[in-house]
Amino acid sequence: MPDALSNIALNHYLLAGALLFVIGLIGFVARRNLIVMFLCTEMMFQGIVVTMVAFSRYHMNFDGQVFVIFVLTIAAAEAALALGLVVLLFRRKHTLDAEAWSTMKG
Repeated sequence: MPDALSNIALNHYLLAGALLFVIGLIGFVARRNLIVMFLCTEMMFQGIVVTMVAFSRYHMNFDGQVFVIFVLTIAAAEAALALGLVVLLFRRKHTLDAEAWSTMKG
């Protein structure tokens, strides 16, 4: 009996990656909450990762999968820095609305 996942074509993975990226992009543009914006950038990263792994597997070249490990490492470091920055910004203005930080004071 063949595995059910072996019947999934490349375009299914590309569609899933594109949907993740587009949902993240729409969420980033539409929302003003800093935490939601951060989570949407992570969703865009995951859409790119799915696409890279799909192309890597399709072409039987595992360099893309190795590159994904580096992308996930950078995403983890970015997550730690971004969450620290969000906590710092919340302590200063007591809001997570991005509009509160849009004006610069000299």
